Amino acid sequence: MRIMGLDYGSKTVGVAISDPLGFTAQGIETICRKEENKLRKTCARIEQLIAEYEVECIVLGFPKHMNNDVGDRAEKSLEFGEMLRRRTGLEVVMWDERLTTVEAERTLIESKVRREDRKKYIDKIAAVFILQGYLDSKSFQKSTN
Repeated sequence: MRIMGLDYGSKTVGVAISDPLGFTAQGIETICRKEENKLRKTCARIEQLIAEYEVECIVLGFPKHMNNDVGDRAEKSLEFGEMLRRRTGLEVVMWDERLTTVEAERTLIESKVRREDRKKYIDKIAAVFILQGYLDSKSFQKSTN
């Protein structure tokens, strides 16, 4: 069973996919759109990737504020998650993504990726961190049971 991780932003969606056993996350692509509310092509591409990778569950980043409040971005993520649930029929798990973009940026800096190139990769890397966090928590839950 493969799981898809998504980092939903105002103009991009970073996409990651788990390996078939659900141990590791790999970045697949960043889906870009011109306007925030133009989601038809974005959803169509996500549906193509779901079919291609035989995805059975989606983990969507939930960008809460550091004080645990749910702000505007988090509300938009909830709406996007509900749209994906309706369109795909798959379970959509909302996953706390606080600091994943910061962590992705740090990883790209440490990897010596040039500043102007980081924008191309940051959402895909953030999706990897979101999905890997979810996979690690599932693995931890299994090991404590």
